[in-house]
Amino acid sequence: MIPFWTSGQTARNLPPKAYSPLEGASAFASSEFGIPIGGMSTIQLLRYTDTPAGPYDELILAPGYFEYPVEAKNGKKATRKSLRITRIYVSQKQTCWNGRTIWNIPKHLARFEWTDNPDGSSRVRVFPHDTHTPYDASEARPSDTPFFQCTIKPMSYVPSFPMTTSLFKYMGVDMALVQPPLPQGETELGELPGTERWAKLAGYIQYAPKASLAWADMSQKGEDGTAPDEYDNFFPGLSRWNVAVKLVGGGASFPPAETWEIPKGVL
Repeated sequence: MIPFWTSGQTARNLPPKAYSPLEGASAFASSEFGIPIGGMSTIQLLRYTDTPAGPYDELILAPGYFEYPVEAKNGKKATRKSLRITRIYVSQKQTCWNGRTIWNIPKHLARFEWTDNPDGSSRVRVFPHDTHTPYDASEARPSDTPFFQCTIKPMSYVPSFPMTTSLFKYMGVDMALVQPPLPQGETELGELPGTERWAKLAGYIQYAPKASLAWADMSQKGEDGTAPDEYDNFFPGLSRWNVAVKLVGGGASFPPAETWEIPKGVL
């Protein structure tokens, strides 16, 4: 888990990479479905070894809070704010389908490449399938160019500690996710269904008996010394080295989603 801060200025000008091509070209990324306002943000890398959908890897980008429309009791338009996942990759299609249909999480397929280094650090590179919009046959296989790469190195002489994200509520931080309806993607595997209702995921908890601090090297430069875009450290506001929290041997709980119709004011 790599926490960072998205400024209001960055939120008003999120880079194209904040969304996958499918969602970025749809109402999901439009101001009608929410205005990014920034704040606490995270990049998460997860390796699930046992889930109802089987083991899989995951990359999450949640660039802060969004103001989104709701219908007030008097029928007038109102707004609330919550965290939102805007881009996410997983390594198998079952969880891709589940995440999209149950919670409106905009999952897409990618290949994850993990390397354990002699110095105790671990490197991950994520190669996405969704490199074209509209879809073409090349997306049946992952890209040859990574969308994201990162090296995680444990901090020396820092003791481990138990951790649960449920503690954030006592700090006044609302960790609930509110996700707009998703567009449907055309793929050979059929793993990108669309949705027609909003979804709220509240009470999602990550926990681990052993957590520790680590350094996250966010350099996106390849062997030729260049990054694929202007963000050498992946995202605006990130430096090359960032503090990360590494959770080992833990898990996560996913409650059912609360869903509702698109407010009439944005139909």
